[in-house]
Amino acid sequence: MERPLVSIIVPVYRVEREIARCLESIRTQSWEKIEVLLANDGSPDHSLEICRQFAEQDSRFQVLDLPHRGVSATRNTAISRASGKYIQFVDGDDYLPSDATECLVRAAESTGADLTVGHFYRVSGEHMAVRGHIKKRCVLTLGEYATEMRKAPANYYYGVLWNKLYRRSIIQREELKCPEGLSWCEDFLFNLEYLRHVRLVAAVPHPVYYYVKRPESLVVTQATVRNAIEMKRVTFSYYKKLYQALDLYEKQKMQVYGYLISGAVDGITLPDFPARLREVFPAKKPRGKTRRGRTRTRTKMRLWE
Repeated sequence: MERPLVSIIVPVYRVEREIARCLESIRTQSWEKIEVLLANDGSPDHSLEICRQFAEQDSRFQVLDLPHRGVSATRNTAISRASGKYIQFVDGDDYLPSDATECLVRAAESTGADLTVGHFYRVSGEHMAVRGHIKKRCVLTLGEYATEMRKAPANYYYGVLWNKLYRRSIIQREELKCPEGLSWCEDFLFNLEYLRHVRLVAAVPHPVYYYVKRPESLVVTQATVRNAIEMKRVTFSYYKKLYQALDLYEKQKMQVYGYLISGAVDGITLPDFPARLREVFPAKKPRGKTRRGRTRTRTKMRLWE
């Protein structure tokens, strides 16, 4: 198999304590054909200095020293500089298993998938647990993947960038960008836009990322009930459009609206969050009766080795 180049994008901001661990995990990847774009977002600490040390030692690492504009603008600049067949995202305070990139690339190359999604490790202090959603190694059509996502729309598995592998050609052709000006949920909006141009998705039930949960992380510090509700309003319009484009909305309308009261899995915990959302977005009762009040959707998934 020809070994395609993977562009790994790392936005860097105030991570001087964690960035060396992150970059070392990238440097030692079993998939060696990579370019690593270290996009410094005007970080005021010693993060840039550490990035430059790695770039001096390994020619695959490139430092982009940018003014502080936020993580989305920083990622967008790095995407415009990328030259790989695939794009992978890593946050500077997290790190990768040694086979992460290889696992994602081999799945994408063997299946022809436009998006590849893996499980991840959730790290909180000394505790570590595997997280994910689709349990089988399989290839799904976009409609099948959307049906799976509808079951757990707030799961980090679907929302974040860092457990996935993207085709740069799709991002470039469709001129996709990470939405700027948002404090959180920008990952999910990018994914929803990207999905509109996807034909096949490969699911890999193998952890490809160490997500380190920190109390001072941006998502936690920016989260309030008010802005959470506002972000639900914004993201739901994108979410709904995806299901409408797939002609799944009318069949799964009640389940799609369930996104509005779903709570983030492995994300923030807000007091009385679902109850508050139900007040703002009252659910309509479905007409007719279903067995035990549930509607089941069967999804056929093709397994692959």
